[in-house]
Amino acid sequence: MSRRVVATGVGMVTPLGTGVQKNWEAACAGRSGIGPITKFDASPFSSQIAGEVTDFTSEDFMDKQQVRRFDIFIHYAIASARMALEESGLKINPKNASRVGCVTGTGLGGLATLERYHSILLEKGPKRISPFFIPGIIANMVPGQIAIEFGAKGPNLSIETACSASAHAVGEAFRMIREGISDAMITGGSEAVITPLALGGFCSMRALSTRNDDPEKASRPFELNRDGFVMGEGSGILILEELEHALERGAPIYGEVIGYGLSGDAYHVSAPEPEGEGAITCMQAALDYAGIRAEDIDYINAHGTSTKLNDLSENKAIKAVFKEHAYKVCISSTKSVTGHLLGGAGGIESIFTLLALKYGVIPPTANYETPDPECDLDYVPNEARELPIRIAMSNSYGFGGTNATLIFRAYHS
Repeated sequence: MSRRVVATGVGMVTPLGTGVQKNWEAACAGRSGIGPITKFDASPFSSQIAGEVTDFTSEDFMDKQQVRRFDIFIHYAIASARMALEESGLKINPKNASRVGCVTGTGLGGLATLERYHSILLEKGPKRISPFFIPGIIANMVPGQIAIEFGAKGPNLSIETACSASAHAVGEAFRMIREGISDAMITGGSEAVITPLALGGFCSMRALSTRNDDPEKASRPFELNRDGFVMGEGSGILILEELEHALERGAPIYGEVIGYGLSGDAYHVSAPEPEGEGAITCMQAALDYAGIRAEDIDYINAHGTSTKLNDLSENKAIKAVFKEHAYKVCISSTKSVTGHLLGGAGGIESIFTLLALKYGVIPPTANYETPDPECDLDYVPNEARELPIRIAMSNSYGFGGTNATLIFRAYHS
């Protein structure tokens, strides 16, 4: 018999703030964390705005030696994991260490550190490259360092599937517990690539919003005048546990993970399949895995990037899967206030979905001013909505046509 899996702790570092409470309050208020880029001079770029983390101090969560050795995306993840473990109350010790694992997702890894050491190589030569350069930037150092920090000796994986990465990580962690491989997993994702090279790359693709004069309103998923996504950074980490394991120690429970779907578009390196074929397959697979109908879903935390193609494709996919219920289900995109955290998005959005279940409140799609006739569903515009949510879905789609869908249910014994 398959085991039930619940979320018992969460930790967040995002442009909305450090800590879950700051994030939830800002998301429900539709308060944006997007502003002008301050990390470097962005004036030569067509897009000069991003969702930067502004209230984070690495030394609050790590010792100074670790801070020097690792890229900031690893700092964010360790901080989020520490917050999640503290909230969960999960104690990892020699008796249970092999039954606690870590699987996380990241898109591009330590790009800021890579750019810095490339400059050092060119300006000062190879002898000035730190021996910690490689360990400090690789994506799998997130689960690796979390495991080292907290003693988790179970499965340890890093998933790098673009903007679906941390949603895939949560899904794979869920599956490991459900199938009896682990009793608890530290999971989610992290990203921090607000750098000249990444910004330039996305600008050259014309993927980013250029609403530089009004950054807080630049991310506007499903809205008629959307003109591209806004880069964000941060981390979202969850503690997943087998239900009885959580109940035995009196752990707090946010909700239950019940479904996971994944698929590929097999269509294009960056554009979604126009009719949402891959997203349709993915959502339906998650519903089938959970053993529920589309009509059972009360809320969808959409991928909702604020790009013309992605939003329209997702809208079509939802209508294809949900049929008449598509017009009744509540949908919102929290990327409207956080920006797009790329490989870290699915972890953050899984947490927002669980919070919506726990508190019976749907965070709004901010900046929704002019409806797009082609995106014609209920996107919970501008104001949070109180609603007793039983079951919710979270979508993540990535470059290369890689898709992930997670389904969460309000916990009941």
